[in-house]
Amino acid sequence: MPITYDSGRLPARDELLALYDCVEWTAYTQDPDRLEAAIAASLSVVTARDGNRLVGLARIVGDGLTIAYLQDLLVAPEYQRTGVGSELFRLAFQPYDDVRQKVLITDDEPRQLAFYRSMGFSEIRDLQHPTRAFVRFS
Repeated sequence: MPITYDSGRLPARDELLALYDCVEWTAYTQDPDRLEAAIAASLSVVTARDGNRLVGLARIVGDGLTIAYLQDLLVAPEYQRTGVGSELFRLAFQPYDDVRQKVLITDDEPRQLAFYRSMGFSEIRDLQHPTRAFVRFS
């Protein structure tokens, strides 16, 4: 069965927990209520399914007018490097083509860096004009 993509329905809690757990994003799964609320509060959520199984998810947060921030892009390990992540990325940002700032923060992992570069993103230090980014995790 081919992978299907949907931006019209949010995943159920058990599906979210299973997907976030399988990619070891346990900081999110420690508080299922907060995860579910965060997904619901997103500007947009795009899912990838293999039949009924949730195998990927991308979500955008921000105002959708001047900034669109890719908060999460997850693909179950056995579906990575099959084009699912690229399609989720494309579909997630598609409604925000005219937004000036498209942003994401990711781990310093070579495959992730290569993926985001292949999607047209640059590291902030590589921009033409001196730019800084600040973040505070708690």
